[in-house]
Amino acid sequence: MSASIPTTEVSQEAARQLLVDLVETPSIAPKESECAQRLVDFFETHDREVWIDEVGNVRAPADDGILLTSHIDTVPGDIPVAVERRSLDNAHVGGELPDGTYDVLTGRGSVDAKGPLAAMAVVAVETGASFAGVVGEEVDSRGGRYLAEHRDTPDAVINGEPSGWTGITLGYRGLLGGAYVATSESGHSSRPDDNAIQDAINWWHAVEDEFDPDEWVPIFERVTPKPVDISGGMSEDGLSVETTMRVQLRVPPEYTVDEIREIADGHLTNGTVNWDDRVEPVMVSPRTDVARSFRAAIRGAGGDPRMLRKTGTADMNIYADAWSVPMVTYGPGDADLDHAPDEHLVLAEYDRSIDVLRAATEDLL
Repeated sequence: MSASIPTTEVSQEAARQLLVDLVETPSIAPKESECAQRLVDFFETHDREVWIDEVGNVRAPADDGILLTSHIDTVPGDIPVAVERRSLDNAHVGGELPDGTYDVLTGRGSVDAKGPLAAMAVVAVETGASFAGVVGEEVDSRGGRYLAEHRDTPDAVINGEPSGWTGITLGYRGLLGGAYVATSESGHSSRPDDNAIQDAINWWHAVEDEFDPDEWVPIFERVTPKPVDISGGMSEDGLSVETTMRVQLRVPPEYTVDEIREIADGHLTNGTVNWDDRVEPVMVSPRTDVARSFRAAIRGAGGDPRMLRKTGTADMNIYADAWSVPMVTYGPGDADLDHAPDEHLVLAEYDRSIDVLRAATEDLL
């Protein structure tokens, strides 16, 4: 690590305060600027070079042996921010903690992903690792895409998302999304000919049948088709029936996104699909130096490491597609609370995740 990069120990109180400050600052995409500034203030206080780039990412470059990164934005949801005492029976924990009563932070983003984001910032200051807080992950990953395109390739990446303090995420499914559009001539509803609405339904049923899995196939290994919006009816001039259906397919690492697109397009008999959202799946090896360092760090903190595969997508998909370097996703919090109305984080788990992240980062640097 370069001697010119300042490192500073961050107290538990200061680390917790950063997390509370971030959760108290709303950052629903695309309005992340105030929360981004809170991060900038934290790095400036600790004498680190930091700036906000053209798309709103917080950039604090340093030792590129590791890039620590997580996202600033959250989904909508007004959850009162408070620190309250709870027993473990009344709290979700992403990993084992001793029975007892703990401080619990409630608020939107406490788990997804300001807990991981704050932990990354703290450890970046303590170790001199590079850091990036990115925007738009919950919408279009504009921050992660910009980062992958406009910065040099780091030696390794630790992406911040809730895995629980004992969990190491190695894989995410990809995503293929688009809009099906069809038009048919208008006619009396008693006619037997399919109209555009039926064409959309028929095509989607064919796609669902194509990917209908055996029950024993794990969800991570399935292609999951999901319609997310549909509208249709008579055109304004009364001469045709129109329909538009927004669809998504989750793509396991067995396939590429292009392979799934070709299969879905093969069932079209009328209409077209504009495939405008694509994220490749990712599955990394558990035998990389990054994964090994995390297993050792979790054991050193008294935990039993768990290797995870997530059924959704994350910015790790973007980074893995752009950079051929070892990476994992890690962070405190129970992922079952992502986007949930009772989102909360046990602060003792947050503390322990910082210990794990620090140990793994120091080992890798």
